Amino acid sequence: MSAAPPTVGVLVDRYGRVARDLRVSLTDKCNLRCTYCMPAEGLPWLAGPQLLSDDEIVRLIRVAVQQLGVTEVRFTGGEPLIRPGLVGIVAAVAALEPRPRISLTTNGIGLDRLAPTLRAAGLDRVNVSLDTLDRERFTRLTRRDRLDDVLAGLAGAANAGLTPVKVNSVLMRGVNDDEAPALLRFALDHGYEQRFIEQMPLDAQHGWDRTTMVTADEILAALKQEFTLVADPAERGAAPAETWLVDGGPARVGVIASVTRPFCGDCDRTRLTADGQIRNCLFATEESDLRGALRAGADDAELAGRWQAATRGKRAGHGIDDPTFLQPARPMSAIGG
Repeated sequence: MSAAPPTVGVLVDRYGRVARDLRVSLTDKCNLRCTYCMPAEGLPWLAGPQLLSDDEIVRLIRVAVQQLGVTEVRFTGGEPLIRPGLVGIVAAVAALEPRPRISLTTNGIGLDRLAPTLRAAGLDRVNVSLDTLDRERFTRLTRRDRLDDVLAGLAGAANAGLTPVKVNSVLMRGVNDDEAPALLRFALDHGYEQRFIEQMPLDAQHGWDRTTMVTADEILAALKQEFTLVADPAERGAAPAETWLVDGGPARVGVIASVTRPFCGDCDRTRLTADGQIRNCLFATEESDLRGALRAGADDAELAGRWQAATRGKRAGHGIDDPTFLQPARPMSAIGG
């Protein structure tokens, strides 16, 4: 890829969308085996030399923040809490000028122990994945009996001030599609913000089927049986979640309807995988390598230029409704959310 001279403060595609939100995958490994993400035996993990080092991750984030206008950094996985250098990475990013907002998406296991340290390092808030409140279902879904650990992680995050704590839930037909009201009630009772996410075609098994997916309309219909929902008057901007005030507010519930209500036209995200690849979209089939250039001695200006060149190739939308749509080869665990 030829590197164009970087324009300071701009990471823009050919449709005029500016990427200010960087999602950074720290590892493709996870300590759960969720059925909609990976097989029971796990996946072939990236080898150590393929992974970016802590210093390499921080350097690329610094380039994104100081040269390309990124203002938000979200750490993802796999499961980011199992990355040994996580706290140091967070601290280094929090020390950048200008300082980006820093968040983390996690399954919550171990968060109760790490939350105070992460908060002290500079982490601002967390999203925690929780698809069911039923222990048997949780064990069946994740193939691990760790519900108590996730609940403890949520409480630990709130106690440490990593707020607002957001709960991410994926509903699956015939599995947990009856739990939308219960999950929202749980979040309201504990002061968390509930987010429902339509199941997306990012499973390693490539078993996703749109006809069996629980849609945003179905989720909202289920919630309205027990709650009064009013469209949030606040400006949505580039946020992936469409939100509603619950029972008059101020509590809110969000639905991320990537499939049935795509928001590609307002997308402001760029993604860095754990092995140093730039991805313009969760569903992209192309990647742009920064690791090779970084390890070959590229300076910050060249890295910024390569990132900009990659961004210019971003497509107008994810194309899930296109008959020619192909699910990306990488599953969610290897991309980051």
